[in-house]
Amino acid sequence: MKVLKSIATLVAVGALMASAATSVFAQDKGQIGIAMPTQSSLRWISDGNELKAALEEKGYTVDLQYAEDDIPNQLAQIENMVTKGVKALVIASIDGTTLSAVLQQAADQDIKVIAYDRLIRESGNVDYYTTFDNFQVGVLQANSLVQGLEERFADTKPWNVELFGGSPDDNNAFFFYDGAMSVLQPMIDAGDIVIKSGQQGMETVGTLRWDGAVAQARMDNILSANYSDGSRVDGVLAPYDGLSRGIISSLRGVGYGSGDLEWPVITGQDAEAPSVKAIISGEQYSTVYKDTRELARVTADLVDTVVSGGTPEGLDTETYDNGVKVVPSVLLTPYSVDLTNYQELVVDSGYISAEELQ
Repeated sequence: MKVLKSIATLVAVGALMASAATSVFAQDKGQIGIAMPTQSSLRWISDGNELKAALEEKGYTVDLQYAEDDIPNQLAQIENMVTKGVKALVIASIDGTTLSAVLQQAADQDIKVIAYDRLIRESGNVDYYTTFDNFQVGVLQANSLVQGLEERFADTKPWNVELFGGSPDDNNAFFFYDGAMSVLQPMIDAGDIVIKSGQQGMETVGTLRWDGAVAQARMDNILSANYSDGSRVDGVLAPYDGLSRGIISSLRGVGYGSGDLEWPVITGQDAEAPSVKAIISGEQYSTVYKDTRELARVTADLVDTVVSGGTPEGLDTETYDNGVKVVPSVLLTPYSVDLTNYQELVVDSGYISAEELQ
């Protein structure tokens, strides 16, 4: 009887070892480096975690690094990944113009480079780009802004609107701004919208590093210099939720939302939980939802295809010129979110839990 038990034990142990060996083998497809810009934004934390999980599920080990918006730090992280011989690099760059040398090192080692949501510029060694339709993001923001103005201030044209742009070192910021201005500029030209501060153009309205504190300080200055005469801000084009929250703090500080100062229409992007809560409370009118889970999934699929020697299909080969080449791209669809559809789009889909909005 003891002999039978011993045999059974050996068989069981052998099966476990075989299973473990299979598991180890399945996880032996090589290492992928992921370079993310910062953990100060909720969306980049989510992107990093989702992408890491998607690649690990496919059998890769992952080196995920955050540079905290420090350009030399990100360069050092990527150089270290290249030295370690990763199979591919997925890079959400802080400044997409500063990576040419390290990307040449990657190309020399046949390491595939995928620009993640932020186009890497001035390098021929960017193999692919995965992102959303960023021009359409701006169109959605502007259309939502106009919709809110019509709802709240239909009888008070022209509307006083102020413009904010994203970080000038992020190529996406220009697409967002250009998309928005394709809607707003004709209304400015027609006199339906007035930019009372006179501040237009990315060289003027850009917000370095997408910093909410910088946006808040600029809004403070705009209010002080242009609205101390009793006039009212009706709307603010904000391209990112973190900037929106800074702008909201500035407006709240001078009494908007109380007395005769009706709350302005404020846009955003990324559907971050604090901003969805602000939409529910009425302080932010809208945001743009980009399902970063889907972006992580398609990026992981792309990485797996190219690392395995396959050829990706269905890429956009016209839109994104990085100054050296047109980078083959995957473009996903963004969605406008407001009080009427946030439940369906971001809660029911599981992007944000109901508890996060309490």
